[in-house]
Amino acid sequence: QLQLVESGGGLVQPGGSLRLSCAASGFSLEHYAIGWFRQAPGKEREEVSCISAAGSGTNYADSVKGRFTVSRDNAKNTVYLRMNTLKLEDTANYYCAAGGLCGSGWFQLSSWGQGTQVTVSS
Repeated sequence: QLQLVESGGGLVQPGGSLRLSCAASGFSLEHYAIGWFRQAPGKEREEVSCISAAGSGTNYADSVKGRFTVSRDNAKNTVYLRMNTLKLEDTANYYCAAGGLCGSGWFQLSSWGQGTQVTVSS
C-alpha cells in the first residue's frame, strides 16, 4: 500500500513561513500527482494544492493562492509545500497523498498518513 510521510510542521507566528515535506518510502513518487490537504479541528479535510507527476501543473485553493507554492524533487522522492504569509486560519494538520490527476480527475491511491501539524499563533 502506498504511504507517504509528512514533516516540517510547527508553531509559527502570523506572517511567518514553513516548508512542509512529503516523502515516500518503498516506491517512487515520480509517477504520481501529489495532493496536499489540511484538516482543522471540527472541519472537513480540504485540498490545499496539487502538483502533477511531471511537475508542470499545479493547483491551489483560493485561500492559499499566492502564498503557498508546491514543488517536487523526484530525485529526492519528495514533494514540498512552501507556505508564506501564514494566517491564523492556516492552522491545521496537513497531509499529502499520491493520486492520479490533479483537479476534477483526482483519485487517491495512497492511504492517509499522520500528517504534520501547523499552528499559526501569536
